[in-house]
Amino acid sequence: MSRGSSSTSTASIVPGESTQSTGPVQRTLDDVREHAALEVAMRAIAHRKTVDGVRIGVSILMAKANEFDFLKLVAHKMRQQLLLDEQFLFALATSGPPIRPNKTNTLMICGSPGEAVQRAMSLASGKLIGRVTMSENGGDIWLASVKRISPSGLTAPSSDEVALWDVLSKTARAPMDPALPPPGSHSAATRLALARAKLARLSPLDALNELRAPSGSQGVEAPTYLVDIRSYEERARNGIIQSALIIDRNLLEWALDPQSPERLLIATQYDHRYIIIDELGRASSLAAAALQDIGLLNATDIVGGYRAWIEAGLPADIDEEFEDDLRSEPSYIRIIG
Repeated sequence: MSRGSSSTSTASIVPGESTQSTGPVQRTLDDVREHAALEVAMRAIAHRKTVDGVRIGVSILMAKANEFDFLKLVAHKMRQQLLLDEQFLFALATSGPPIRPNKTNTLMICGSPGEAVQRAMSLASGKLIGRVTMSENGGDIWLASVKRISPSGLTAPSSDEVALWDVLSKTARAPMDPALPPPGSHSAATRLALARAKLARLSPLDALNELRAPSGSQGVEAPTYLVDIRSYEERARNGIIQSALIIDRNLLEWALDPQSPERLLIATQYDHRYIIIDELGRASSLAAAALQDIGLLNATDIVGGYRAWIEAGLPADIDEEFEDDLRSEPSYIRIIG
């Protein structure tokens, strides 16, 4: 590997190949490996980030085989360069060509203090479940053979590279009071308020009038559906509204997204009006906002939910026939009426 090379992906790190310089002084394979390890270490350090005072970095290298010894050498070079840094954490991984999908590559996490390496090791193992075939834990350095580490693309990092950055970032964060919310988080009440800020919510009577009115005379000029996302137990206990679509909350987006391969036959247009109802009018707001996020901008919900609908004396059906039907084995979606 020449000193002016701009890529670590072509570094010759496979033992057994004799290498000589073009000058009068011969260079051994060990010399080449030392130089390659230093270059890899310097490139990783150059692309580092700092999280709460900890230097972190991720590099994906192209290699022909597992390279535990070479990566240990890289870790040694990094320690020499980062001698004055009390805390650092780096992940380096090898990735071969894509022609062998079952190829085993090598992952190394090294750093200081050793406790940070151990935490990062646990997080990384969780992200690589079923892919780690063997590992070697040295306290301040962890090496593992991993099935098929994906190489980074020309313009975007691979999923494995993104995962490793996430591991190091979470490990490097300074401890905080577990009773205090982390930066950027929102309470349940705040999330609900943010969701409702997107919606023009309807009273139960306004919702009924939209559903009964000719297209375009009220609401939006588009097919309008009432969607019941209450649990099976809530419907069995409190009753149902005839002609409502009954969709499990965890399947709502998949069932109504026009791009979803699991969509309902009716879910063909983005302008459809979906009026969501739940038991109390809280989960329905979050669900309607989620539908807007996938492009269903006419989605909204009912203030007060099913309880408000019943208290307003609006039509529903709690006949014994439907109660018996609700207590049968539920399907993932039912159209009643």
